[in-house]
Amino acid sequence: MMRAVIMMNDKGKPRLVKFYEHQPMEKQHELIRKIYAVLCSRPESVSNFVKVDSLFGSDARLVYKTYATLHVIFIFDASENELAMLDLMQVFVETLDKCFSNVCELDVVYNFNKVHAILDEIVMGGQVLETSSFEVVKAVEDISKLEKGSNSIMLVPSIPGWQGR
Repeated sequence: MMRAVIMMNDKGKPRLVKFYEHQPMEKQHELIRKIYAVLCSRPESVSNFVKVDSLFGSDARLVYKTYATLHVIFIFDASENELAMLDLMQVFVETLDKCFSNVCELDVVYNFNKVHAILDEIVMGGQVLETSSFEVVKAVEDISKLEKGSNSIMLVPSIPGWQGR
């Protein structure tokens, strides 16, 4: 099961934080600081898989990848495959690229609702729902169409004899 998805910039500022297990806000900030400290202390030549038992309890693992100035981090338990999580991360980033045409940190900051919608199409409640970036993009486009349709003013025809009681 997924425990968290975090995107942070290269200075440790969180840009997307989604915990799938309740964590008090203070604990979330502490975990993000500790994760950033772990990532900063790792040489570039080591793997992107980290055991984080001390932070998230037994069997917790973390996989991360750096894209330009953004670190994308998935935290999950032993029931998930590390390589599958790395692939899922790639699907997430590819989907963001398709939706924002070469996603950058500002896209994540200024379009956080859309980024969360994309993530929710891929992972909901800690369970992986979709692994196809094509299907995710299609779903997000459908959501956007519905939002645009609901923002238009619709005239309600009057019903003869009805007094609106």
